Amino acid sequence: MRIFSAIPRHRPHGTRKPRPARRAQAGFTLMELLVVLAILGLLAAFAAPRVIQYLSAAKSDVAAVQIDNLAAALDLFRLEVGRYPTSDEGLEALMTQPDAAPEWRGPYLDKRDGLTDPWGRPYAYSQPGEHGGDYDLYTLGADGREGGEDENADIVNW
Repeated sequence: MRIFSAIPRHRPHGTRKPRPARRAQAGFTLMELLVVLAILGLLAAFAAPRVIQYLSAAKSDVAAVQIDNLAAALDLFRLEVGRYPTSDEGLEALMTQPDAAPEWRGPYLDKRDGLTDPWGRPYAYSQPGEHGGDYDLYTLGADGREGGEDENADIVNW
């Protein structure tokens, strides 16, 4: 008969005490994961409309800045050539030399994408202008139709 004692037995040098079996790794329960996903979903539901609103307002702001840049390029074209590009030449005259403009020293824009509004449509240009200026330069906003409000509003140079 063997008696168990609280006195540890001696082990030969270099042997290790056996490790106890590993418990299952601690992790998240399905319920905890569902709660976190629900919280993230609620946050996204409240934040998404605000982000979309800021994005649409930013596109309108970008269009207004691009129209100002195009107006400056058109003024430089007029200064060097002596006239604004005709409606037939269009805004493309700011990037490539028209046949009827030997004084052209362009291009007057750094990038061709400056001729396209934030919604992917080319800016409308007509010369002479119908709204009291030398030319009309505009975009019809997100909806591509005249009039509108907010992101659908027309952005014009007059």
